[in-house]
Amino acid sequence: MDDLPFLLGRIEGPYAFVYYHAESRKLYFARDPLGRRSLLIHKPSLFNPYFLLASVSVGDDQGYVMEELSTDGIFCLDVGQLCESKEITQHFDSSLTCISRHIDQQILPFAQLGRVNTTLPPDAPPLVPSLDFAIVPRDLAIAIDHLIDHLEKSVMLRVQNIPGRTSSEKGRAQVAVLFSGGIDSTMLAFLAHRHIPLDEPIDLLNVAFQNPRKIQVQTDGNIGAIPKREKKRQLKAAVINGAVKESTSYMVPDRVTGLQEVEEFKRICPGRTWNFVEVDVPYEESQAARATVEAIMFPGRTVMDLSLAMALYFASKGVGRVRISAAPDDYQPYTSTARVLLNGLGSDELLGGYGRHRTAYATRGWQGVVDELQLELDRIPTRNLGRDDRVISSHGKETRHPFLSLTVVSFLAGLPVHLKLDPRLELGLGDKMLLRLAARKVGLLEASVRKKKAMQFGSHSARMEAGEAEKRGDLMIRTVSEP
Repeated sequence: MDDLPFLLGRIEGPYAFVYYHAESRKLYFARDPLGRRSLLIHKPSLFNPYFLLASVSVGDDQGYVMEELSTDGIFCLDVGQLCESKEITQHFDSSLTCISRHIDQQILPFAQLGRVNTTLPPDAPPLVPSLDFAIVPRDLAIAIDHLIDHLEKSVMLRVQNIPGRTSSEKGRAQVAVLFSGGIDSTMLAFLAHRHIPLDEPIDLLNVAFQNPRKIQVQTDGNIGAIPKREKKRQLKAAVINGAVKESTSYMVPDRVTGLQEVEEFKRICPGRTWNFVEVDVPYEESQAARATVEAIMFPGRTVMDLSLAMALYFASKGVGRVRISAAPDDYQPYTSTARVLLNGLGSDELLGGYGRHRTAYATRGWQGVVDELQLELDRIPTRNLGRDDRVISSHGKETRHPFLSLTVVSFLAGLPVHLKLDPRLELGLGDKMLLRLAARKVGLLEASVRKKKAMQFGSHSARMEAGEAEKRGDLMIRTVSEP
């Protein structure tokens, strides 16, 4: 077992494992350095004197206090020593050790995350006036080609060699993309197209929520001056009285951009069947599922946790409808059979796609952007990957993150900051500039200029009730069972 760090340090993909070594009576467990797979731990306490490891959660329960397992190292519990002590609670911490992922004088390419390149650009690096890759500086042109190569290989490894299907499922999609029509999901779908047999469809899962608050603003105008209690009363009345118009309620921003991008795919990917799956979630259905989603995502308990988890829960379920023809109401029900779902998470953190990267530049220049990108990289293992894994796997499906391949992460972290983004340029050009140029080069002209829209706002899964516009994403939610 001394070779365990060496073994894991050479594994690129996501993992969470628990392994009992009977001879030494030791239990080993860990997650990959990015925490792409869920593993929760409950340590013995005075009131709950037992030890638990689980990849799933049943929510906030008095029987245990589950926490996301840290990705800092490989954990080893000396079960033999603990059993001999007969005082599990008192001696648990002394029986648990954290083994470093690093081995002296050994090159382990996947033992840790790469550090962000701290090289600052010249005082005034040349501006890229447009996404015309033919006129970009040579070092940027090289970075564009390398990004396409790294990302394409990452996608290829995640869509090939998927276990075979039953005869009844042949001709149906094996791969789906959590698809908004934004640049991240569009790039992944296009690269997947290059490595999936042409006679095999690709499912594009696009989720939209019926959001009474949004709909009332559209129909009655801004009611921000009305007291919260009256807002809630009006919204409930609107739902009960059928004032919500279903025909327009699902044309959320992600639905609009998704439909636009499918048309671009049809032009540049001839012969491919793209199943654009419209997953429409009525308000009552989303509220009925809330308790289930809260339990699955726990220990995540913030407003943002819930809005993101709801979007992922229904999108990954894959139950919706597909258009048969260009006629307005010509649909048929459709349930995706794809077990592998591609997710564009990681692009914003690695390539500078958030508004806070512009703020960092405005206040501290390029050094501020470098510092912010390093914070983004450091936070990835502790943010939401475990939560997302639990939500998506609750449907028996697996999410795969091509942007979070440790090879892609290392490549992007190692690039000078001014080759990844340029906060001096307008939105739709300067944010994630390198990815936009790469998308342009492979022919995704429309997607390359689309502005970012966070999933919870693009799908309208956030702020469904009156008064919720004022809630910050980091506030703790009140469970449905609480008064």
